[in-house]
Amino acid sequence: MAKFYGVIGYAETVETRPGIWEKQITERHYYGDVTRNTRRLQSSDKLNDDINISNEISIVADPFANQNFHSMAYVEFMGAKWKITNVEVQYPRLILSIGDVYNDVE
Repeated sequence: MAKFYGVIGYAETVETRPGIWEKQITERHYYGDVTRNTRRLQSSDKLNDDINISNEISIVADPFANQNFHSMAYVEFMGAKWKITNVEVQYPRLILSIGDVYNDVE
């Protein structure tokens, strides 16, 4: 099992001005383990295939992560930001399933 240390981004929608809501990202660092490490190519009508990874990362959760796991947006892994598709709570750990590349402009 490979070790993990990296950034997890939490997305929260906040009102910046009256009637204007924007996504605000908070980043925090975590330790953990990579429990599954796979990749697949997804064919599409684009010129190049999309790369998806079906990895699972088990992190040791702090109180902030336990209270805000619903806001987790991405994890930085192998030099890229990957979208968190599922979070499973197994106290004191959180199991993160990741998939597509995270797009900052969503």
